[in-house]
Amino acid sequence: MDVYLEVGSKRTFAGAVEWAGWCRSGRDEAAALQALLGSGVRYQGVLQAVGLVFAAPADVESLTIVERLIGNSTTDFGAPGVAPAGDAAPMDEAELGKAQTMLEACWRAFDSAVELARDRELRKGPRGGGRELEGIVRHVLGGDAGYLAGLGWKFKEAAGETLDRELQRTRQAIRQGLVAAVRGELAERGPRGGVRWPARYYVRRAAWHVLDHAWEIEDRL
Repeated sequence: MDVYLEVGSKRTFAGAVEWAGWCRSGRDEAAALQALLGSGVRYQGVLQAVGLVFAAPADVESLTIVERLIGNSTTDFGAPGVAPAGDAAPMDEAELGKAQTMLEACWRAFDSAVELARDRELRKGPRGGGRELEGIVRHVLGGDAGYLAGLGWKFKEAAGETLDRELQRTRQAIRQGLVAAVRGELAERGPRGGVRWPARYYVRRAAWHVLDHAWEIEDRL
């Protein structure tokens, strides 16, 4: 299975080229690859829930490193921040369908984790840190809104909506924005000349973020 490495000065991410959301980090390359491998069965379950077939690799030797990227401050902060070269390639309709299904799978995993955690206390970190459940959901919503801006799709968070309604409204905007990006309806550069995210990278980043926090909730229960 082809993977890429995003290597920062403090942290490294290992991600599967073809499987959005399956991306984990470690202090170095070996730790990142081991973390990716260790989450394979868990990721397999996420995709099985929506009918996608994914076979988790049995060992690190089953992972082929096809690209090494130089990380940045985002990498060291704790999020993947550099697009693999292949993400610049356009998507066809079949690839769009798979990308949409992977996103839906990650949303489903997040919703299941949130429902499981309702009215339950999340464990704190070693120093007492960590967001409460509502804070995690609001953080994911904020991330989704920011990622849509990176894609070039206009979206504004609504004040006064319930969290559930805002999740659904945001996801509908994501569905619309992704289709528009794949069909070439969005400019590749913003009004100030900034380069926008290609659709493949958008899906990769958005799927990672929501699934990372779904697993955070599960791990803190």
